[in-house]
Amino acid sequence: MSRISFVIPVLNEEKNIPYIYGLIDDAVKKCDGIECEWVFVNDGSTDATPFVLIDLCNSDKRVKSIQLTRNFGHQAAITAGLDYATGDAIITMDCDGQDPPAIIPDLIKRWQEGNKIVYARRLTRKDPFLKRITARMYYSLLYKFSEVKVPGNIGDFRLIDRSVMDYLSKMREKSRYLRGMIPWLGFKHTFVDYDRPARVHGKTGFSWLKMFRFAMQGILSFSLIPLRLGLFVGLFVIFSGVLFFIYLIIRHFFGQQFYKLLEWLAVFNYVLIGFLFILLWIIAEYVYNISNEVKGRPIYVIDNTINIGQSDENPDA
Repeated sequence: MSRISFVIPVLNEEKNIPYIYGLIDDAVKKCDGIECEWVFVNDGSTDATPFVLIDLCNSDKRVKSIQLTRNFGHQAAITAGLDYATGDAIITMDCDGQDPPAIIPDLIKRWQEGNKIVYARRLTRKDPFLKRITARMYYSLLYKFSEVKVPGNIGDFRLIDRSVMDYLSKMREKSRYLRGMIPWLGFKHTFVDYDRPARVHGKTGFSWLKMFRFAMQGILSFSLIPLRLGLFVGLFVIFSGVLFFIYLIIRHFFGQQFYKLLEWLAVFNYVLIGFLFILLWIIAEYVYNISNEVKGRPIYVIDNTINIGQSDENPDA
């Protein structure tokens, strides 16, 4: 028997937890020689999520619950679940029904064929138009400019082998972007394509601000293009400055248009100041990430657990 661990971060998902639990249970029953466990990580929910998890854990000992002391963020919650998962393979997925359990047998089949990582790749997604467009642009830019080729149109719905998890558990950086960290490991991988359905119950906890921060984390963690942006802007300024200087000399001696050029230079300098502020902001983001790592704080803090024995405790959170 092979064990599959399902790591599911939850934030105010009281209605979705029983729903996703049932769908996963039905999906696993279609796979021969597979047993499973659920590791739900409550990331600071303010609704009845903790009580729903208590009832579920009491009714099925295969279900584990990890209660964080506050909201540490989606990636930290997934990390907590990964640290306590005991399966031969681990599937991470969201609880809102947009990661369809129906393709779980396909993920397991690709893993049994020898793939260490199996990504669930979105062909279509029933999200607002603006979100679809910005997501497509973001993943395209990240793939082109990242030092590590992060596959596009994937979220955190994936299967990883225990051997992958053994290496991933050693990566304890605080600014976490699992969508880039896992490809960085370089293991053999494949894809299972699916159409992403709409959310079943409730509203997403991923606001536009959180999505922007998450996107920036991916760019800053796995791409040098923000740092190289200063070089591109500098070369452009030098080249255009030489052209302006040549223009100044010609118009000074032949066209008597010196003051008009100064007006254009004033506009150019104004735009340039805007670029300088952008570059300062990017540098500040990098400095913040360095500061966050140097502090050495834990990735998450656990308040309590259910159905997790003392032998499972992980002191290196």
